[in-house]
Amino acid sequence: MALKPWLLATPASRGIGLQLARRLLNTTDLPVVATARKDLERTKAQILHGLDVDPSRLSVLKLDVTDESTITAATSQLRTLFPLSSHYLHLAFCVPGILHPEKSPAQITYDAALETFKVNALGPLLLIKHLAPFLPRKSAPLPSFPSAPLPPHATLALMSARVGSISDNNALGGWYSYRASKAAVNQIVKTFDLHLQRTSGEKAVCVGLHPGTVKTGLSEAFWGNVKREKLFEAEWVAGRLVEVLQGMGVEGGRGRCWDWEGKEVVP
Repeated sequence: MALKPWLLATPASRGIGLQLARRLLNTTDLPVVATARKDLERTKAQILHGLDVDPSRLSVLKLDVTDESTITAATSQLRTLFPLSSHYLHLAFCVPGILHPEKSPAQITYDAALETFKVNALGPLLLIKHLAPFLPRKSAPLPSFPSAPLPPHATLALMSARVGSISDNNALGGWYSYRASKAAVNQIVKTFDLHLQRTSGEKAVCVGLHPGTVKTGLSEAFWGNVKREKLFEAEWVAGRLVEVLQGMGVEGGRGRCWDWEGKEVVP
């Protein structure tokens, strides 16, 4: 019997993560898991607001990517909700992010840089550690295609950024810790995808995503420097990212970073 799919957006208390959770709920009939560091009921209400869906499809779990004990506890709950013998993780968006925009080396501080790496790089790395068992193995019997506009293969997507590209960093510079943390995400994506090639074959991939400049708290201080047509609403971006993954092939897409237009962001 084919395993049953479920979906994940972490964290999902605001911004892109919140809109991704809403998108997955509203366009599929699959179980959706969202996470937040606190105010779980408030997060659940935000996700469900205005949607004509069965609220029992949504589970909101406590998870803080800077505290591995909360990731361990959340994945223990996931094993109860979705036993590995009968379920698999079909699509996961891992989107933690923080920005300390150092314009010069003199502005770099140890604490801010460490926080940046904890959230942007170590957070996704720990999520991979704990979510990997939920992805399908080569021998797993899967449904022919989920009853939703989703990628045909299991996908774990990590939030990267164009500024994490070393080859693209040839003009402005700056943002030392943020750039470095996102470059680390791209390396994590590639390394984990190599692991999936061995364990899952064509049934699961890992990719990075660049959403563009989105109207969230992370980028608010820089909205005035962005052309109006290049400043996106989080709801619109969520739809675009799902569509990019939906149209992505296994061999041509895995282990790389893709932007909201479906164009590769080279390392």
